[in-house]
Amino acid sequence: MKTPPNPPPPADDAPGVPGFRTWRGVYLFVLAAFVVVVIALTFFTRAYA
Repeated sequence: MKTPPNPPPPADDAPGVPGFRTWRGVYLFVLAAFVVVVIALTFFTRAYA
């Protein structure tokens, strides 16, 4: 009987940021925040110009 293969080691490149388990989540959050800021700046520029 063969023993099952060892599970892969845990990822050492976890972001260490609370609320995010992967770097992809961090990148998507930063991208979404950037888009929101650009939209807000566009809105405020048109509203107060």
